[in-house]
Amino acid sequence: MGMDTANTLPHVTAILNATALGFLVAGFTFIRAGRRDLHKRAMLGAVATSALFLVFYLLYHFTAPIFVFRGTGTVRPIYYVLLISHVVLAAAVTPMVAVVLFRALRGTFDSHRRIARWTLPIWLYVSVTGIIVYLMLYHLYI
Repeated sequence: MGMDTANTLPHVTAILNATALGFLVAGFTFIRAGRRDLHKRAMLGAVATSALFLVFYLLYHFTAPIFVFRGTGTVRPIYYVLLISHVVLAAAVTPMVAVVLFRALRGTFDSHRRIARWTLPIWLYVSVTGIIVYLMLYHLYI
C-alpha cells in the first residue's frame, strides 16, 4: 500500500514547517543568550528541516492535483494576500538563508549578522504564514 501524496504530504510539510519555526525561535533565543553552540545547532536544524520541507513541498506540487481554497467572502482576499506574500517572500528568503549559512560556516560573523537581521524576520514570517495558509486550506475552510 503506497502513500497517497495528495492527502499526506500537506500535513507532513506543515509539521516540517512548524518544526523549522521552532528551531528558528530557539536559535534566536540561544544567540540572544550568548549560546553560540546551541544557536548553531538550532539554526542547522532549521536549515535541514526547511530543506526537507522544500523537497516534500515540491514533490507534492509536482504530483498532486491543485487544491482550491474553499473559503468565501472576506476571508478569500485575506487568504490570497497571505498566500502571495508567503510565496514571494519564501522565494526571496531561500537564497538569503544560503548566504547567511555560508557566511556563518566560513566564520565571517559580522557579515553573517548583517544579513541575518533581515533574513530571520522574513523566514519567521514565511514559516508562520505557511502554517496559517495550511490551516486555512486544509482545516478551517474545507
